[in-house]
Formats: sequence, C-alpha cells, structure tokens
Amino acid sequence: MQAMVLDAPGSPLRAAELPDPVPGRGDLLLAVRACGVCRTDLHVVDGELTRPKLPLVPGHQIVGEVVGAGTDVAGSVGPGERVGVPWLGWTCGRCRFCTSGAENLCDEARFTGYDRDGGFAELVAADARFCFPLPGDAPAEETAPLLCAGLIGYRALRLAGDPEVLGLYGFGAAAHIVCQVAVHQGRRVVALTRPGDDAAQALARGVGAFHAGAVGEEPEPLDAAIVFAPAGELVPAALRAVRKGGVVVCAGIHMSDIPSFPYELLWGERSVRSVANLTRRDGLEFLALAPRIPVRTTVTTFALAEANEALDRLRSGRIVGAAVLVT
Repeated sequence: MQAMVLDAPGSPLRAAELPDPVPGRGDLLLAVRACGVCRTDLHVVDGELTRPKLPLVPGHQIVGEVVGAGTDVAGSVGPGERVGVPWLGWTCGRCRFCTSGAENLCDEARFTGYDRDGGFAELVAADARFCFPLPGDAPAEETAPLLCAGLIGYRALRLAGDPEVLGLYGFGAAAHIVCQVAVHQGRRVVALTRPGDDAAQALARGVGAFHAGAVGEEPEPLDAAIVFAPAGELVPAALRAVRKGGVVVCAGIHMSDIPSFPYELLWGERSVRSVANLTRRDGLEFLALAPRIPVRTTVTTFALAEANEALDRLRSGRIVGAAVLVT
C-alpha cells in the first residue's frame, strides 16, 4: 500500500510503499477513503507529542470501508460497510477509568496515528471495538473531520456546562463544528480569532456565531469558553472574559505554557479544566446527533501524496475549516 511515513519528529513525511497491514484477531482491515489532518498530527510530526512509535503512519480521523477482519470479528461487520476510526484506538478495559466510564483516561490507552499506524495510507488496521458505524451517504471527506475535531469539540461542549453565551477561542476545524452544535442547542456563540483573520471570522458567522472578532473584543461577558488554539496565553484571556462561576475548557492535547496570572482572574468560582481524548459514548452520541442538526463541514482536500503540504498549510494557519486527505 501507499502511505506517508514519519521517520523522526521534525522531519517531513516520506512517501513509501509498505506491506499491507495484517489485522489482529480483534481488528478490522479498512480501505481508507478519507483521513482528516488534525492539529494533533502536527503536534506528533513536530515533536511536541514526544513518544510516538517510529516509523509511524499518522492520521486519526479515518473514514474507511471494511475489506477484511480478524478472527474474533469476522462476520460481525460486512465487507464494504463504512466505519470511522478516532484518536482513541485501544484501552485495557480493566482499570478504574475503563470500568467507571472514563476510558479516555486509561493509563494504557493506545492512540491511532501515534501508538498505532493511522490513516495517512491506503489501508489501516483498527480495533473493531473503537470503530464507529457511519450510516448515511455523506461524502467521506466531509465526514472525516467529525472523527476528532467533532468529537473533541462535542466533549468540550459537554464539559462547558450549560452556557447561554459561549466563547470559542481559535476558529478552525473543531470550532466550526461545535459552533453548529451549540447554535442548535440555542446558545449564543462568540468566535474569537487572531486579529485580521477575516476568513475564519467569516466562517464563524456563516455557521451561526452571533459575533466574530479578535481576542479581547468579546461583546459581553461569557458564561463559558472553549480554547481550541494551542496557545497558553489564551487561558488568562478567556478567564478575563468569563463571568463569575464560568468555566474555561482547554480542548487541545498540547498547549504552550500558560503564563502566570493574578488570582483575581480565577476568583469568583471560575474554573479551568482540560479535555483528554474521547470515550466511545461521546462518539456514538455525537455521530447520531450530527446528521440531525445537520452539521456541515468546510473542508480543503488534498491527495495522499500532498500530506506535507496539508500539514504546512495547517501549521501556518492557511486552512479554513478542516484539511482532509482523500485516497
């Protein structure tokens, strides 16, 4: 199969012909139809997430069709059925987190495109327990961003409580999806971007934000904020913007250091919390909800061999919405 391979952090991906993956006993073998390019992939490629398996095929927002199966799952899913593969690729199923509904915190968890080869390839083997059925006929490239940007955004929205006014800091793949969910729920969304990012602000208004502007231009106090951009300085900025009792949710897997800030910003029962990965419950709930809204994704597509270009454009902020590789 053709694949894009990371040999060392900080190096460009290498186009390679690899042996077709052999599914393990509990795996499905999938023909990859589309794979989203996530900021987490950037953190892996750039070495900010420091323990990937190497060499590695990145990619964890996979839409695939079943072409084979291991012995334990053969017959349970038919050839040609479409499934989605997220970041969380395996958990132990035995620890206190797994048995209490918090499998996203499993200490032994393995992640797609990090511990396991991912979807920047023509084929991928994925644990069948962590593959989500994808009903409907939405194009694969429009569905792929739901598998991480959508799922993490949905979990972050749940952890934000029940805000009437919600601020979204950074307006890329995840924010443009969660904005639609929040508007569907009757919330007022304030989108905050870098100054002069007219394209992101236009996208925000197009998916229902009632205000889009630069950080610091919040038109009213926020009940909650979700920080999607991996910039630690946004955390105190968001705390300044939320009212007493509000929550700031940090939705990225990696963020630059948060600068010190006066206790006064946190006082008043404000809180800061993080989102770690996702659970299968999140996936099932969100993927059932998305077509009912319906969530529409804005995507820029690239061929598999153009993965480095997609990563470069994401790194420099030149993607509006989501980037997706198609095979």
